[in-house]
Amino acid sequence: SPRHSARRLQLQPRPRATTASTALLNVAITGGIGAGKSEALKAFAKHGAATISSDEIVHAMLRSDAMVIAAVRERWGDTVFDDIGQIYRPAIAEIVFADPAELAWLEGLLHPRVELAYLRWREELAAEPKHPSICVTEVPLLYEVASEAMFDAVVVVTAPPDLRWARTAVTNDGRESRLLPETEKAARADFAYVNAGSLKDLDRWVVTVLGELRKRAGDSAEPVADDCDCCSSESHSHSH
Repeated sequence: SPRHSARRLQLQPRPRATTASTALLNVAITGGIGAGKSEALKAFAKHGAATISSDEIVHAMLRSDAMVIAAVRERWGDTVFDDIGQIYRPAIAEIVFADPAELAWLEGLLHPRVELAYLRWREELAAEPKHPSICVTEVPLLYEVASEAMFDAVVVVTAPPDLRWARTAVTNDGRESRLLPETEKAARADFAYVNAGSLKDLDRWVVTVLGELRKRAGDSAEPVADDCDCCSSESHSHSH
């Protein structure tokens, strides 16, 4: 079920617990293909936030959600399944990114289930006697599916197009043309970062953002940055 899928995805070490009176601040990370959303999510987890990825929820559903698997088989037949009966995601990608109607059908199948999974995960976290003050959900299509109102703050990670496509194995097959422009996402976000430097640059920026988020949540504890030599490259960020 989506509930169990979300539970299985807690692969990071258990986040630092806070007092029961601390509010749970719900944060979304979004951004374009190859911008570095997943690396930012890892950094938030490393510094004590609870984290979950919408993409990982989708992958888990395509592997093990009986209703999703049955719907996919009914729609596209055996051609999107591999030799051992598992859904073969590249075959689905080939179909949906060539046909907007098929993509709309798939999103209609998955997005409500994904939303339910991360909302249940959040509720379970908030119900724990001691919980982290910040929970962060990676939502690639946050603005496109109008989900930003479900979150207390939005973090956008962007990068120049040449860097983004160099970082990803995803083919530039036109799928980004239906997405909101990066500049508009950054303008609408509470925190935006141009991820054109090193992972240490990104990590330090996440520590700064977590400090601000914890103030909003009423948690006085500050995230602890790793001891490291500061890079000479300048960090690009803004918040408002």
